[in-house]
Amino acid sequence: QVQLVESGGGLVQAGGSLRLSCAASGGTFSTYKMGWFRQAPGKERELVARIRSDGSTYYLDSVKGRFTISRDNAKNTVYLQMNNLKPEDTAVYYCAASRYGSPAFKYDFWGQGTQVIVSS
Repeated sequence: QVQLVESGGGLVQAGGSLRLSCAASGGTFSTYKMGWFRQAPGKERELVARIRSDGSTYYLDSVKGRFTISRDNAKNTVYLQMNNLKPEDTAVYYCAASRYGSPAFKYDFWGQGTQVIVSS
C-alpha cells in the first residue's frame, strides 16, 4: 500500500522559511492529487495546499503568496515551500494523497506528520 513520509519541519522565527518534503512509495504517484494539511492543538485539521496530477494548485487564503506547493514525479515527492512564516502557522503538517477518481475532498493515504513551530 502507499506510504507517505514527511520531513523538513522544525522551529523557526517569524518571518523565516521552511521547506517540507513528502516522499511517497508503493503507488502510482504521478496520478495522485497531493495535499498538505495542518492541525494545531485544539483546532480542526485544515487543507493548506493541494496540487493535482495536471499541476493545478489550490491554497488556503491565509497562506496565499507565502506558501508554494510543487511536485517532482520522478522523485515521487511533493514539497511545501513556506516563506514569511507566522506564529499562526504553528501546527503539525501532514502530507496526504488522493487516488484518481476519489471524491474531491477524500484523501486515501496519510503521512505521520511533521511539526512546524514558528516563534514570535
